[in-house]
Amino acid sequence: MLYLIRLSAFCLALIALPALAQQRPATPAQQSAQAGPRQLGNFRDWTAATYQENGQKICYAFTRASKTEPNRQGVVLTVTHRPAGRDAVALAAGYAYPRNAEVTMAIGQTNLPFYTGGNSAFARDGAAVVAAMRGGSRAVMRGPGAGGRGTANDQISLAGFSAAYDAIARECPVRR
Repeated sequence: MLYLIRLSAFCLALIALPALAQQRPATPAQQSAQAGPRQLGNFRDWTAATYQENGQKICYAFTRASKTEPNRQGVVLTVTHRPAGRDAVALAAGYAYPRNAEVTMAIGQTNLPFYTGGNSAFARDGAAVVAAMRGGSRAVMRGPGAGGRGTANDQISLAGFSAAYDAIARECPVRR
């Protein structure tokens, strides 16, 4: 009788092991990918966050324009660190730029060029833009308005940018 109980328990274990193996908990990377973006912190007018993309950690800091002319929604400036590159600076304009449009970011007396694609403008030299942003208090983005009519002027607060940038640099350090 004891033999049958042990044999039954052994058989149940053999049946249950594959089912338990399939239900093992997700790895931290899988949990992060399932959870979406994870906020690293709010730094005055800037937010720092991270998310998983194709198994790679992406870190970014962003802020919304404090003032837009003409008035519109969805104007966001983002600085992104990826494993393949750092200091990718992009502005989502809230409308599609005309083909081959140029946009300029002014910080104090420094003017930094951006190129456009669709509804975004991208820094030609991200490291130069980040250096200027770290030393400034406000950036003004200037470019052609929607449909090429007029000029769009977007004011971006840089209050908290350095702290947000430092947070993403710590979370996604340079790989050597």
